[in-house]
Amino acid sequence: MANLPEHRKIDVNAAPVSPRFFAHAVFATPNYQQMIDWYCTVLNARVVAGGPMLSFLTFDQEHHRLAFINQPKLAVRDGKQAGLDHLAYTLQDVGVLLNTYARLKQAGILPVWPVNHGLTTSLYYQDPDGNRLELQVDNFDTPEEMQGWFKRPDFAANPVGVTFDPEALIALYESGAPRSELIRIGWPDA
Repeated sequence: MANLPEHRKIDVNAAPVSPRFFAHAVFATPNYQQMIDWYCTVLNARVVAGGPMLSFLTFDQEHHRLAFINQPKLAVRDGKQAGLDHLAYTLQDVGVLLNTYARLKQAGILPVWPVNHGLTTSLYYQDPDGNRLELQVDNFDTPEEMQGWFKRPDFAANPVGVTFDPEALIALYESGAPRSELIRIGWPDA
């Protein structure tokens, strides 16, 4: 006798389940090709499928992480609309962040806000539509240390963080400064 499929039943009282991971973001844009080019440059992404109306990009094993819909009549964000403030991407370490900064600077793409949040060291960029993208590195090694930041006096006094000069961080990095000094750039006792 053939194996019958197991009985399935939907349970409205089942425990809530969190998503496995964030899959992708989709942008409707009046700057279709510029947005594709910008995200390919900034995230080292590649187009996996594309055409005149819709394109899909990825930078890892996922089938797509970003999609762009060509909507030439839309207005560009001017910072006065409610909505998503930024997307953030974590890089491996401060060396990778600084190499990315140098590569993007050479391509004419500069950060609009370099900030040491304490929790992370971050470079914010603005895409052709006015959306912000954060490239960050974690300043702590474990989830417990990361969570501990929220209990520190530094966070209580300044939950946003401090701006810093990326060129100063490069100089500090190239001088061989220890990570403990690199992750404190911009903070008063650094």
